[in-house]
Amino acid sequence: EVPIILYVSTLQLQFTMAKKKGGSEKKGAKVFKTKCSQCHTVEEGGAHKQGPNLYGFFGRQSGMADGYSYSTANKKSGIMWGEETLFDYLENPKKYIKGTKMVFAGIKKEKERKDLIAYLKASCS
Repeated sequence: EVPIILYVSTLQLQFTMAKKKGGSEKKGAKVFKTKCSQCHTVEEGGAHKQGPNLYGFFGRQSGMADGYSYSTANKKSGIMWGEETLFDYLENPKKYIKGTKMVFAGIKKEKERKDLIAYLKASCS
C-alpha cells in the first residue's frame, strides 16, 4: 500500500518534470512559419514588419527593439523576456500585456508554445 502523501508527491514531480521538458526547435520553426512569420523576422538585422524583428529579444526588456514603434503598454510593462514570460505571454498576448497592439489570439497548446520558444531561443540569439 502506497501512502497518499508519497503518491501526491510523485504526481507533482511528474507534472513539474513534464512542464520543464523543453520543446522541439524543428517543430517550433513550423509554428513560427505558420503563426508568426507574417508579422515577425528572427535574423540579425532583419526588418521590422507589423511586429518587431525578434533577434536578441531573450533577456531584453519588452518594448526595446531599436526602430520599432511599440505600444505604450508594451514599453511600460517592464517584462524581461525569458522562457517563462514568453510561455505565459504566447498563451494570450492581449491578456498578458493589456493594451498591446499585437493582434494575435495566442497559442493555447503548451507543446506548441514550448516548441516555438525552443526555435526562438536558437534563432534569435
